[in-house]
Amino acid sequence: MVSCEHVLHIVHVVPTYRPARRYGGPIYSVHMLCKALVARGHDVDVYTTNVDGPGVSDVELERPVDVDGVKVWYFPTGLGRRLYRSPAMGAALERSVATFDVAHLHSVFLWPTTAAARLARKRDVPYVLCPRGMLVDDLIRRKNRWLKSAWIAAFERANIAGAASVHLTAEIEAEEFRRLGFDARRIDVVPNGVDMPGEPATDAGDAARPRVLSLGRVNWKKGLDRLICAMAFVPGAELVIAGNDEEGYRPKLEDLAVEVGVADRTVFAGPVYGDDKWALIRSCDVFAMPSRSENFGIAALEAMACGRAIVTTPEVGLARTIEESGAGLVADGDPASFGAAIAELIATPGRRRQMGAKGAETARGRFSWPVIAEQVEAIYQRCMR
Repeated sequence: MVSCEHVLHIVHVVPTYRPARRYGGPIYSVHMLCKALVARGHDVDVYTTNVDGPGVSDVELERPVDVDGVKVWYFPTGLGRRLYRSPAMGAALERSVATFDVAHLHSVFLWPTTAAARLARKRDVPYVLCPRGMLVDDLIRRKNRWLKSAWIAAFERANIAGAASVHLTAEIEAEEFRRLGFDARRIDVVPNGVDMPGEPATDAGDAARPRVLSLGRVNWKKGLDRLICAMAFVPGAELVIAGNDEEGYRPKLEDLAVEVGVADRTVFAGPVYGDDKWALIRSCDVFAMPSRSENFGIAALEAMACGRAIVTTPEVGLARTIEESGAGLVADGDPASFGAAIAELIATPGRRRQMGAKGAETARGRFSWPVIAEQVEAIYQRCMR
């Protein structure tokens, strides 16, 4: 084990650790990593804000709150809330950053990362920067291109150059990162992990009506429009789309389902958490992830852990693992190709179950949190040399 006494993780939004994921998989992953590091004997702090959607969380501020052995510090935001700017967090970092052995920064394009990186460099504290899939050329160009380019020039290049390691979660993310031409001292690829579900009393898959499931935030990046169109090539199967819709994208998808002629077999389930989430995953015959950009794909990994066959696009970070392990199919995102891949698995239950078994074995062997924490610990050890 590494000899560090403190590992500082900074996240850019308030984590809802048990088990809600308002802000998607990254916040869940940060906490599960912290929890696994605590289990390995480390003293782990999280600095975050109390931002919770349009409001704030009812939490104690500026003092540690124990969450699964992790000391979580919540700070109020000030002017610049959209960037999660928190003068109180900045003051706390001024006082405390030098007491930590390593800082692990989990965002880009946001104030907490830039403030923490600047202070870590000033105090000569090594830090690991994890962009969580946001340093992808297509994403930068599609949304707020000029603002992001200016932020990169003003802050992010220095944050990356000063990092002892840039932590990326898949080789596809590393390739995208390298294309942007950043000057990084070191790149370490360590995937996200999965919280292994317990064994169900019964397996709910293979019902009378085949079920295709998509689980994650409801927005354009997830490729749900092309999944709905793909269902025209999967006759008789039900599509369930589960997840938060904070951007108001669902009405467009509902209209598209009507236009394509699959509205009568498309269900929008809203967000699901905890045991309900695991039960929903187990109820599907095929798990679909048609994302246009996905640095990792935590929901697909959760489906693998539940023994479900996966169909995903090449743009998903986990796609290579899915293909190499035999846990599912990787198909182009155009509706005809993606739909044909889903239909192929729907029509071959034996092959589907075989893929599910391989996926579950891969998830247990390579992506359990103890395994991931050991790999991240090795990064910290290198950073402190």
